[in-house]
Amino acid sequence: MSLALAACTTSADTTTSSKSGTTVTIAQVNEATSFNYNTPQGNLDTNGLIWQMTQPQFFTFDAKFTPVHNKDLGSYEKVSDDPLTVKYTLKSGLKWSDGKPMNADDLMLGWAQASGYYESATLNDDGDVTKGVQYFASAAGYPWSSEKPKVSSDNLSITFTYKQPYVDWELVNPIQFPAHVVAKKAGVSEADLIKAIKDTPAGDPANPGPANETLKKAASFINTGYDATAMPKDKSLVVSGGPLMVTGWTPKQSMTFAKNPDYSGSHSVKFDKLVMRFIGDANAQVTALQNGEVDAIQPQASADTVEALKKISGVHVYQGNQVAYDHLDLNFKSPVFSDPTVRQAFLLTIPRQQILQSIVTPVVPDAKVLDSQIWLPDNPEYANAVKVNGSSAYDKVDIAKAKSLLAGKTPTVKILYNSKNPNRVASFQAIQASAKEAGFNVTDGGSPDWSTLLTGGDYDASIFGWINPGAGNAQIPQLFQIGNSGNYNNYNNADASKLAVETQSTLDPKKLDEMKLQIDKATFADAYGLPLFQLPGVFASNSKLKGVQWFGGQNGITWNVWDWTKK
Repeated sequence: MSLALAACTTSADTTTSSKSGTTVTIAQVNEATSFNYNTPQGNLDTNGLIWQMTQPQFFTFDAKFTPVHNKDLGSYEKVSDDPLTVKYTLKSGLKWSDGKPMNADDLMLGWAQASGYYESATLNDDGDVTKGVQYFASAAGYPWSSEKPKVSSDNLSITFTYKQPYVDWELVNPIQFPAHVVAKKAGVSEADLIKAIKDTPAGDPANPGPANETLKKAASFINTGYDATAMPKDKSLVVSGGPLMVTGWTPKQSMTFAKNPDYSGSHSVKFDKLVMRFIGDANAQVTALQNGEVDAIQPQASADTVEALKKISGVHVYQGNQVAYDHLDLNFKSPVFSDPTVRQAFLLTIPRQQILQSIVTPVVPDAKVLDSQIWLPDNPEYANAVKVNGSSAYDKVDIAKAKSLLAGKTPTVKILYNSKNPNRVASFQAIQASAKEAGFNVTDGGSPDWSTLLTGGDYDASIFGWINPGAGNAQIPQLFQIGNSGNYNNYNNADASKLAVETQSTLDPKKLDEMKLQIDKATFADAYGLPLFQLPGVFASNSKLKGVQWFGGQNGITWNVWDWTKK
């Protein structure tokens, strides 16, 4: 979903293997915070890279964001269109990295996490459960629902029938953690855990039943038990079902991965060890690459960074637009922004063109301010949406109009952002200075721990970036559905929420685009916040590391780590 940029790339070299004992070292901006990428607090880019490399994946993406079924793990197929029925089958003989067998118990647990089948909770405005039971916390919410799966006699397959059509059925991965580990952490046997999954009835928010305590304990562990700031003493927390497994973590510095000896197939890595260093500063990443401390980097893109990289002999630079964008969101539970007039006034002060010119145009000279909450510029629907979605109301900073709307008020606005990210610091400072001219007192809520604070709501606005897989529509309810755990700014337009949910079962592409447009219009009419710009991206690698290719999706530079070789 991005405009192509000139790039200096090398083709993937998959014909040679690295020498025994080979270590590949890379750099990432953000440090890991959790081994569970799929919770609201764990939904961070680095956590996603770790999840992709260490946990079982029924599909991966190619360079054009087309899902490719991963035969290393098994297979999945659509058994029926009406009703939509899908069967997942694991290869016989697969093992987790602790030597335990991988089977349909693990699939049933993954399905229970992702389906929302048991959820019956009613939440108040603060997100607290007032009635019913909340089991699994999900960053994406529950965009689909199904009947309880049927398990094959050999305990290697599950088959489930969707309760209604699901537009992204091919992007469902019903496996994440080993059931035997989760059962042990919940204090029960694996058999008892699977019995709880099979016996617990579907949740009914209108008439909730009592909690199944076994399932509740398992869910509670999955929700928070994988969060970490250092290498867990309990090694069962890093049991892997992917090509790599975590073997070490030096806080604030690096995480170490080893090749998983129990993984085989086309995604088996061709080196023995991967070290992921956490280096937030782009200049420091460039220096580390130049000094031979790392083999590849994925820094924050800037003109200075790209220029510095191109001056280093033997370094390959890969550029492109990411399927990602930076944005300013207003917290709808914030007292200061409960008044839509104040929200509108604040958005009129946002110097989006100035921010774009300081951050993006030095890298992408023809870049433009982003004017949609749904589409990125190279999507055919983007230009049509911009004409009618109401974004033109905020084309230019209008201090005079903002003052008029405030009518003498001087609201205080606390903005949350990543204080270690230079681009977010620059955006905050530009907004703070501009808003002051209209009478706003913008206070600094920046923190290196911004991602863990995002769910807390102790701020009036936030600046951060969304990066999408590159395919699918699951992000629509995640962002705009009332009560969704990924709806961090508590957007509460009932019509938009209803549409967001309905997008997940809409198979007609034209109708789906019409629904997205209605949501896009609603966000600007409600002064939801403002998209700022599409994120440019850059990777770089030394001449020893072969196989790195550009990818603009959320898996970042490690999207094809199994293709990498090092001389």
